[in-house]
Amino acid sequence: MTSNESGLPGLRGTDHIGFTVPNLDEAVAFFVDVIGCEAFYELGPFEGGEWMAQQLGVHPQTVMKKLKFLRCKHGSNFELFEYQAPDQNREQPKNSDIGGHHLAFYVDDFDAALDYLKANGVEIMGEPVVRTAGPSGGQTWVYFKAPWGMQLELLSYPNGKAYEKDYQHKLWHPAHPAE
Repeated sequence: MTSNESGLPGLRGTDHIGFTVPNLDEAVAFFVDVIGCEAFYELGPFEGGEWMAQQLGVHPQTVMKKLKFLRCKHGSNFELFEYQAPDQNREQPKNSDIGGHHLAFYVDDFDAALDYLKANGVEIMGEPVVRTAGPSGGQTWVYFKAPWGMQLELLSYPNGKAYEKDYQHKLWHPAHPAE
């Protein structure tokens, strides 16, 4: 590695985001039928043991019931897991918890997408936030929940974000993946 290179050699980007759901079939149906992802292959079950404890950091008696890969348009793939483990925490982490997270979905037409989620009975958390100033100026967002309580975000910034005028490079954008 030369002195002006940093990071993983050959890094291209994020291949997938993996997360555990309480019911794989329910989660796949939500991500395919409501969000618009495309389902691909599944694997499992895999019995626990020392290999899974070492490789995945789970209890040795864990069973990975199934996993399934999904593609979400021009963004990262998802790897959904359904586990059964004696020490499993079945509570969704809050954003403020260590390991707390959310998935954000970019849309071209925020209002149409929000109306669509509401029409499909999706729980919307609060009211949309419209940023008019600061580095995220131009962005509109709102959180919503998957049926099992996982927090998701709907966002749009069709004319870009305000930070872009001060930076030579831009954050990756699903509507313009090559830029």
